[in-house]
Amino acid sequence: MHRIALLVVLAFAAVPAAFAADGPTPSSQASTLCKQQRTAVGTTAFQLLYGGSAKAYGRSVSKLASTVQSDTANAAKQCAAERADASFGTAHDGKTFQQFYGAGSHGNNGFGQCVSAKAKALADEQQQSTIGAAKSCKAERTQMGATAFTKAYGGRSNAFGKCVSKLAKAGQ
Repeated sequence: MHRIALLVVLAFAAVPAAFAADGPTPSSQASTLCKQQRTAVGTTAFQLLYGGSAKAYGRSVSKLASTVQSDTANAAKQCAAERADASFGTAHDGKTFQQFYGAGSHGNNGFGQCVSAKAKALADEQQQSTIGAAKSCKAERTQMGATAFTKAYGGRSNAFGKCVSKLAKAGQ
């Protein structure tokens, strides 16, 4: 009897883990974003952005994994608000939330589709903003020289990151 109870408890504990494994993890998504950034701006600028040559990639993944989780949480809030909106059908050609976002054989995963689409849009927007800002800062650093650039952005080793942060926020 105890064994059956133990098996039931273990089965219920494994179910959420099985559902969580369906999509990419925040770390794997962050890793992809980091590789895109490193390719787009170059290794040197990437290392300047995330500090230190040996640990830049790991720092990048850590930072962007947090951003991916935040984007997903924000997307879920936006989708919940859309789903609760009584005038949703009016703004979407008379379709219900499930009809508009649903996919699959029964169209019953609209919320997940909505969250996925909105989170991807947020991540893409932030990615383009960061890459654009890093390219601008890279050009500015080349034009000014490393010493003058560092002095202009606080006189510390994180000057490139400060420049990117400032330009990325201004672009949003």
